Amino acid sequence: MAAPSFNVTEEPGAGLAEVDICSLEINIKHEVIPSFVCSICLSLGLIYCFFGYRCFKMVMFFSGFMFSSAAVLLFYHKEPVLEVKLGTETKAGIGLGVGVLCGLTTMLVSTLGLIFSGMQLGSLLSLPLLVVIGQFYSLTPVWVPLTALLAAGIITAVFTLQWQKLFTIIYTSVLGATTVMLCVDYMIGTFMLPDQVYDLLCQVAPRQLCWFDWAITGIWPTFSLIGVLVQWRFTAKGVSHRDNEKQKKYVKKYRHRETRGRPRAYRQRRPPMLNRYAGDVLAPSYLRSLQEHRMGTGSSTSSVSTITHTLIDFDYETGSMVPLTATSPVFNF
Repeated sequence: MAAPSFNVTEEPGAGLAEVDICSLEINIKHEVIPSFVCSICLSLGLIYCFFGYRCFKMVMFFSGFMFSSAAVLLFYHKEPVLEVKLGTETKAGIGLGVGVLCGLTTMLVSTLGLIFSGMQLGSLLSLPLLVVIGQFYSLTPVWVPLTALLAAGIITAVFTLQWQKLFTIIYTSVLGATTVMLCVDYMIGTFMLPDQVYDLLCQVAPRQLCWFDWAITGIWPTFSLIGVLVQWRFTAKGVSHRDNEKQKKYVKKYRHRETRGRPRAYRQRRPPMLNRYAGDVLAPSYLRSLQEHRMGTGSSTSSVSTITHTLIDFDYETGSMVPLTATSPVFNF
C-alpha cells in the first residue's frame, strides 16, 4: 500500500521544511489481497452491527476464534525464539487451528462464549476511551491501561451472563462498528488507530490525531448506537437464543413424564406345576363310577365307597395340591 501524499510547505527565510501531516490527499493504490480481506471484514462488520443477534452461533464462534488467535499472536510477540524458528505458514497454521478449536468450543458451550464476548466488549469499550484520554494525559505506568482493560472486561462479562440478550446486542453492535471504523481507516490510507493502541500499550508518546482521524473515530460511537437501536427495535425483536435450549429441556421433561406415566407391562403368571404322587393314575372303572354318580344311576354303596376311597382334585386350575389318594374317610358309618 502506498503512503498517502502530504503537502510540504516551506516558510520564507527558513531552510527547514515543515510537513503538514493533517493535509490528506486520498491518492492511494491498494493491493488486491488486503483490499479483498478488507471488503470481507467490512461486510461482516455491517452484518454484526445490524443483524448480530440473529447470528448468535456465529457470534459465539468468532468470539472464541478472535480471543484465541489474539492470544497466540501475543505469545509469538513475547517469545522471539519462536518468532525466528517458526515460519510464517507454520505460525498461521497454528493460530488458525487454535482459533477454530476454541471457536467450536465457545459455539457449543454458550456460557463460555458469553464470557469471552463480555471480556471483548469491555476491551472494545475501554480502548477508544483510553486512546482519547492518552491524547491529553499520560497513562503511565503500563499497568494503568492494562488494569482498566481487565476491570472493564470482567465487569462486562458478569453483566453479559446476567443480561444475555441485551449485552449480546451491545457486543455485536460495538464489534461491528469497530470493524467498520478500521476498514474505513485502511481504505483512506492512514491506518493510524491501531498504531495509537500499540503506542498506548507500549508506553510510547502517541502521535497527535488529525481532523480526519477524529472523523474516522466518530464512526465507532455512531454505528454502535445505531446498531443497538436497530437490533433492539427490529432485527432482534421477538428472538431469543434460549428458545432451542428451552425446547430441548421441554422435550426431555415430556419424555421423562411419559415414561413415568406409562404402566408397566404385566406379565401373566402361570400357575405352578402340580406335584403328582405315585398311584395318581385314574382307572377306567373309577371314571365310569363317577359318571354314574353324577347321572344318579349308580348305587349308593358304590358312590360312598368311591367317595371314601379318594378325594378328587376339583381345583386343578386354581393350583390345588391335594393328592388323589386320601387316607382319611369322609363319612363314618
